[in-house]
Amino acid sequence: MTSRCRAVTATAALSCGAALLAGAACTGVAAAGDPDGEGDLAGKSAQQISDTALHELVAAHSLRLRTRTSADPTELDLTLDRAGNCTGAISKGPSGRVEIIKHGTQVWMKPDAAFWKSQLPGSKGEEAAAKYKNTFLHGTTHDDFLHSLSEACDLTAFQKSAAGSDEPPSGAPSPSRTPTLTKGRPTVHEGARVLPLVKKADGVVQTLYVAIDGKHYPLKLTAEVDHQTGTILLSNYGTPVPATTPAPGDTADISALENLLQGTRGA
Repeated sequence: MTSRCRAVTATAALSCGAALLAGAACTGVAAAGDPDGEGDLAGKSAQQISDTALHELVAAHSLRLRTRTSADPTELDLTLDRAGNCTGAISKGPSGRVEIIKHGTQVWMKPDAAFWKSQLPGSKGEEAAAKYKNTFLHGTTHDDFLHSLSEACDLTAFQKSAAGSDEPPSGAPSPSRTPTLTKGRPTVHEGARVLPLVKKADGVVQTLYVAIDGKHYPLKLTAEVDHQTGTILLSNYGTPVPATTPAPGDTADISALENLLQGTRGA
């Protein structure tokens, strides 16, 4: 991990966490202790396992991505593919939750009542929540709001981030001071046997959980710093994004939201 990953919040640590997968500056450590339960990962170094996990992640054409952090109420739960399609939800905690469907440049979003009330003051939020209950707002990525919302649907960008260079920038610690990536003991994550790979540096603890059975996919990544935590969950590798889109009768044009927001600003 380079100095740019000296996080002061769990959010920042989590954003740098994909570097654990690339691990270019990490020292490989031979398997130690009891290898029972490691399957064909027994005898392989932590670096070799990390490299394999990275390969499987970058090769994936689709997957389910879930994120959460104690430093920010935003949570993602999206099934997405390399074509930029996705379906799922983005939650902002008390500020509401939005279901999202994206196919090509077409985007549908369905806000909940909390979203409308957080966006529109007083009775306007309540009226909008009632009027557009169970309704998808539809538009394209040419709309600024939908474009921003659907940026989370970019699996290719996430994969590039995971595979990005980890070369230390000017002034960064020398490789000899780079913290070691080590193997933990096998455990279970959501019913799958996984092997933890742990890195500790500058008060940041990052753990990558790699599937032991079948393809060695990365299934979970956690970051802990300053009593804050962040988690990325990866699953459903190869599962296509559902092709179903909302029926026309269940949709309204995105201009409805824009008009309501503009009306509020002009009030």
